[in-house]
Amino acid sequence: MKYHEFVATVRQRGEYASAAEAEEAIRAVLVVLAARLTPDEAHDLAAQLPHGVAEIMEEAHEPTLQLSVQEFLQRIAAGTGATSRTAEWDAGAVLSTVADAITDGELNDLITQLPSGYAALFGTT
Repeated sequence: MKYHEFVATVRQRGEYASAAEAEEAIRAVLVVLAARLTPDEAHDLAAQLPHGVAEIMEEAHEPTLQLSVQEFLQRIAAGTGATSRTAEWDAGAVLSTVADAITDGELNDLITQLPSGYAALFGTT
């Protein structure tokens, strides 16, 4: 998947008015996701994402945070100034697109690193 396809898919799934809104959601969600993952897993995930999206994962320099799904959504909301419900919508649009852009093996590795409840954000159960 190429960068413009990734953004277009997020835009459609999130029903954003513009590509810029979709890009804002992508950045907000992936910065928090990168902080939640180990550096090695963030790097592995970035390696399968389109150029432009991968750099967001690589830029995150926070230590690995242990975040519940609710805390994950609250951090996204704090970053965008949105409600936690809107953050959940943003996370679903971005993470389901991530799931489509990576291999099944990488998706499995990613989800096994996260507490229960995250899988639904990726569109899996």
